[in-house]
Amino acid sequence: MKLRTSITFFWLLLSFAAHAQIQSLNDIRVKPKNLSQRWELDTTAVRSTFLLTPYKPIYFLLGKYSSNPNDQPHSENNSPEYIVPEELPYDNIEFKFQLSFKTKVLQSFLWGSADLWVAYTQKSFWQLYNHELSRPFREINYEPEIILNFPVKFKVLGFNTRMVGIAFNHLSNGKSDPFSRSLNRFILHAGLERKNWTVYLRSWYGLSDNSGDNPDISDYTGRADLNVIYEKKGHIVSFLGGYNMNFNSTPRGYAEFSWSYPIKNNLKAYFQVSHGYGESLIDYNHLQTTVGVGISLVEWL
Repeated sequence: MKLRTSITFFWLLLSFAAHAQIQSLNDIRVKPKNLSQRWELDTTAVRSTFLLTPYKPIYFLLGKYSSNPNDQPHSENNSPEYIVPEELPYDNIEFKFQLSFKTKVLQSFLWGSADLWVAYTQKSFWQLYNHELSRPFREINYEPEIILNFPVKFKVLGFNTRMVGIAFNHLSNGKSDPFSRSLNRFILHAGLERKNWTVYLRSWYGLSDNSGDNPDISDYTGRADLNVIYEKKGHIVSFLGGYNMNFNSTPRGYAEFSWSYPIKNNLKAYFQVSHGYGESLIDYNHLQTTVGVGISLVEWL
């Protein structure tokens, strides 16, 4: 019964993601889009407010292998309530998926140039193949976000800077102690592009870095990241790297590489490999390498 319920839940999510993608883009085939189209940065790309559109990639890793499963998560907060009493028999292989959407709620305000967006991303880690633990969701990360965007036009190192802005971002896994993890961030961001290349730059200040569920989280997962995307003939390769900016002490961070290969229309084969800290909130101070394969419906482009 539990397996049937889990499979039904998965297919409902998959159907919702596919329907939202088709409805929001109003096209059977989704072609790679530049920054102007994705973020409606000029008059030729402006659509309307409260229209659901993709944000971050939407993918399903049917199998994701971890070199070091986090069987006994711990927080740098050494209070007794954050101590997990015993190890959990997690499998090395699990199911991972991400859903992500955004919508514009205010258009051309603040001197007629800024847009205000709200976004939501959910990343889930499902021990689907773990019979011993009855296939639980090991971790779910919820990430609502408010994004203020300004269109710009200037060059940096041969790239065209197309947007800059600020965002407020909340991350939480929705759990109680000792598994509770959360982070609030103010983020400065910029988007650049050149031919087949797109680059996102972000730097942030974590409001809960030194207290709460996960103190010093930015010392592990980073205080800035760089996302580089390259598209060629339907193939999309991306690199996401985060760094804690500790140049004179312990350098830590997170790196993720993905490659999607076109199968048919919007459906793509998807490969992802990562290394470092913070693949999920519960793993913010846990070092591991992961490799996953599956499918994707929406990419960064």
